Amino acid sequence: NIIGGSFARTVPLAAAYIWMKRKACTLVVGVVGATGAVGEEMVKVLHDRSFPLEKLRLFASERSAGKKLATPYGEMEVELFTVKAVQECDFALMAVSGGFSTEYSPQIIANGKTVVIDNSSAFRYKDDVPLVVPEVNAEVMKGKLLIANPNCTTAIAAMALWPIHKKFTLRKAIISTYQAASGAGAEGMTELMEGVKQQMAGEKVVNKVFAHPLPFNVIPHIDAFQENGYTKEEMKVVWETQKIFGSSD
Repeated sequence: NIIGGSFARTVPLAAAYIWMKRKACTLVVGVVGATGAVGEEMVKVLHDRSFPLEKLRLFASERSAGKKLATPYGEMEVELFTVKAVQECDFALMAVSGGFSTEYSPQIIANGKTVVIDNSSAFRYKDDVPLVVPEVNAEVMKGKLLIANPNCTTAIAAMALWPIHKKFTLRKAIISTYQAASGAGAEGMTELMEGVKQQMAGEKVVNKVFAHPLPFNVIPHIDAFQENGYTKEEMKVVWETQKIFGSSD
């Protein structure tokens, strides 16, 4: 799922690119949460795909503001996040928690021009916020300033399932997915790497981020169990795929 996570992080960039092509202009792009694992990946993909931006701005909390960050564009200074500063961007890619995005994304788009593409789960199930995989449903972005990015598993599954659904109308799909430690951010990846070292050295594996030690382990449980016996993480794939496909069942 490292590959899956990386693919999903390109979804907001694809959405931004389609929007940019419609406007026929270059853009000022801001990455909010630029010092985190997802934010760093977004910056890398912007560069790898030669995204036609005029200027890139990196935003983070007070703790990281002012730091110099090595990026594919060279060394860049991280700016303190403020709504006003982000509103100076054409696009804001949100690599932040759901709580943070819930509070600040509506404030950012209040200027009527900055487009926010949110990578968290905060707005995925809101009826008035499009949930987008551009290759599937780019048309729902039209006129919208707030766009939600799906779960990484959903994004990959949608790409494979959409052509089949269009032709035959899918009723059921059986999907196996192995979720990565990177889903818990930099802290999760660090705990996994340190745990591997501890295990290889014959030491006790310490886990704080995760409920169980992850090294050389597969845990058949992610997020809370629902009344139907599935976990919330599993149901996200169902709910999000239905919304992206415009299907109710």
